[in-house]
Amino acid sequence: MSEVRIRPRQVLILIIVFLVVLMMVHRNGKRTCQGPEYLQAMFIQADTLPTIYAVTPTYPRPAQKAELTRLSHLFMLLPHLHWIIVEDMNATTPLVRNLLKRAGLEKRSTLLNIKTPTEFKLKGKDPNWIKPRGVEQRNLALAWLRSHADVDRHSIVFFMDDDNSYSTELFAEMSKIERGRVGVWPVGLVGSLMVERPLLTEDGTKVTGFNAAWRPERPFPIDMAAFAISMDLFIRNPQATFSYEVQRGYQESEILRHLTTRDQLQPLANRCTDVLVWHTRTEKTKLAAEEALLKKGQRSDGGMEV
Repeated sequence: MSEVRIRPRQVLILIIVFLVVLMMVHRNGKRTCQGPEYLQAMFIQADTLPTIYAVTPTYPRPAQKAELTRLSHLFMLLPHLHWIIVEDMNATTPLVRNLLKRAGLEKRSTLLNIKTPTEFKLKGKDPNWIKPRGVEQRNLALAWLRSHADVDRHSIVFFMDDDNSYSTELFAEMSKIERGRVGVWPVGLVGSLMVERPLLTEDGTKVTGFNAAWRPERPFPIDMAAFAISMDLFIRNPQATFSYEVQRGYQESEILRHLTTRDQLQPLANRCTDVLVWHTRTEKTKLAAEEALLKKGQRSDGGMEV
């Protein structure tokens, strides 16, 4: 009897196939996945759920790839998300293109670029709040959406900064946003509070106010991560854009004032009691040793993409 030899590469392929089969089975001709029920439901219903266009402005910095890699894992899990990344550059960069390719997201993403005018760029040790950020990038994304989104199919727009932390469950809630509505929910760790949240009527169906501590007189005193918008509102209101000509903290109010009123907001996230997004910020990378190497004409990441 001849001896059958199995090569290590064949074993590896068999293991990978087995793991894929375990993670993804076919039920009634539809795919499903392991995980919490809401995630399985989204996976099964991916073709019928509204597409969520997540708009992420980004710019070159040491932590950029790490931030975008972390976000990319959400898109791998959620098949009805489409990622619009807008680079603050004169051209798109190999770093972001490679990241999308390695994540397998080239077909579910759109990569754009536009440079912020010099007069609106932060300089040196400027605090990050001193000038509006992401205005050009978000407006370019809105222009792309108005030209490319299928107006006959319900879809949702979410402004997804790259340094926040998001639960996959947030996107299950976001999928419930009705046509012509703006959905709202709490955001953790923002505005000098543990949580900023909408205040609701007793039956939980209407927003009556907000618990914001910072500038509560704003028309919509909420964070950019606290809402998402039905795409048809942008089609019906072409004047809805972001602006440099607003007071600090008024970017959210500037875009929402064109699209909705407080009374029309749609409360989500278990009557605005579940926190599913957090306004986290990555600490500025300390690179004193790297800077010393650069002065010697050396670097630790030569030939590497970090």
